[in-house]
Amino acid sequence: MSQVVQSRRLRAIDIGKRKAEGRKIIALTAYHAHTAGIVDPYCDFILVGDSLGMVMHGMESTIPVTLEMMILQAQAVIRGTQKALVVVDMPFGSYEASKEQAFLNAARVLKESGAGAIKMEGGAHFAETVAFLVQRGVPVMGHIGLTPQAVNTMGGFKVQGRAPDDERRLLEDARAISEAGAFAIVLEGIVEPVARAIATSPRVSAATIGIGASAVCDGQILVLEDMLGLSERTPKFVRQFGSLRSHIEEAVKAYADEVRAGRFPAEDHTYG
Repeated sequence: MSQVVQSRRLRAIDIGKRKAEGRKIIALTAYHAHTAGIVDPYCDFILVGDSLGMVMHGMESTIPVTLEMMILQAQAVIRGTQKALVVVDMPFGSYEASKEQAFLNAARVLKESGAGAIKMEGGAHFAETVAFLVQRGVPVMGHIGLTPQAVNTMGGFKVQGRAPDDERRLLEDARAISEAGAFAIVLEGIVEPVARAIATSPRVSAATIGIGASAVCDGQILVLEDMLGLSERTPKFVRQFGSLRSHIEEAVKAYADEVRAGRFPAEDHTYG
């Protein structure tokens, strides 16, 4: 009698296998069960990003996002998905004070949400924290380049890699995070030649995930609402694969018109 093979949710180790096999890694953000369920069949990992502060709550940056907000939305994404690895951003102030603080909060995220990994912003200065977490069973995704949580010290959302010493610094950040045990590193807002140098460096074994970086990265990620055409303003690196904002506006207008005209609800939409 043949046995039914049960598929399992992807894990951090599977992202590394895709890099080793030369298979492009597909990722998007999601914050809701419904949208997560739609992207789940097509993504290797789904990021519950702290960008939810700006996308869902209209915040000017990701700084005000709390750990409780991240856990709540991660729980929703887990409930709506079956296949993709779910990665959760560690919000500003939840890991910077010490590696012990980082572990306690990362462990809480994994235990309360059911996610399979966390993501931390920062370069070589956080390598010790990455290693501390990995050694204690927490899969870590790094994030270097344009790091939104550092918007106040960076002076805005500025592209990285144009200064003379940037390539050496960013390559060192990627190498340190990779050697500390990160299974992947997001390269955000980095000029293409520098991002290419990082993605092709033999010193960086972690999978590289580009967002405004280079097509040679091992994978790509975008904010779902940006690529669907829901956001009013998007960065240069975003390609809109849909135009849902206009479709939603058309549907809402049609609904309002039908209600005002007394045509909705019709007999088909009421109970006899």
